[in-house]
Amino acid sequence: MIGIIGAMSTEVDGLRAMLSDRKDRKICGIKFSRGKLSGADVVIAQSGVGKVMASMCAAAMCFRFRPSLLINTGVAGAVDPTLRIGDIVVSEGAAQHDFDTSAIDGTPKGWNQALGTVVVKADEAAASVLIKTALKEGLSAKPGIVVSGDQFISDNEKKAELADVFGASVCEMEGAAIAAVAAFNRVPFVILRAVSDGADADALMDFPAFCELAAGNSIKVLSSAVPELSEHYK
Repeated sequence: MIGIIGAMSTEVDGLRAMLSDRKDRKICGIKFSRGKLSGADVVIAQSGVGKVMASMCAAAMCFRFRPSLLINTGVAGAVDPTLRIGDIVVSEGAAQHDFDTSAIDGTPKGWNQALGTVVVKADEAAASVLIKTALKEGLSAKPGIVVSGDQFISDNEKKAELADVFGASVCEMEGAAIAAVAAFNRVPFVILRAVSDGADADALMDFPAFCELAAGNSIKVLSSAVPELSEHYK
């Protein structure tokens, strides 16, 4: 079974609407919808925004449904200046950009002591399938580093910092938390994000204008890729 997590209704409602044999249940106040998506067994959840909600959702999904692959899907702000609205980025890895204990232990920003790394590596095979599918759907797609933090990025200086410190392609608010939970539970994971804004001074205007379009691209790619992914991750 493949586990799919999105933070907002815009990111998951379209996928839920495609489910056949759907059964819903609530765990920790979060609705989990189990069924078949494009013929594949999946469970879909809307976590809520931010790393705390994403972590709780991912942990509950791992404990209750034991997915063979965990996918975080949705929208993101572009840090890579070559990205455009609607473009797809699939994670090579994920890091928490707002986690910083350097003042007390000298470790790099984003360092996860328990995992011994800044960037938690994504599953390469799943990432390859998602990029290939996005290109088949006529979308621009590339691999990259996804950075997460409990803040909406709409500042050119902060955006430059994310590129410089982490080599980030996109920024959002959940993926790295889900990546950490997946790593602790030894579940392969991948993050699929479509660009909704430029994470810059215009982001507060661009995000509401293009969020639905970007989320639609993520939904299109994921629903098309799920049959192939389910063959790899049974």
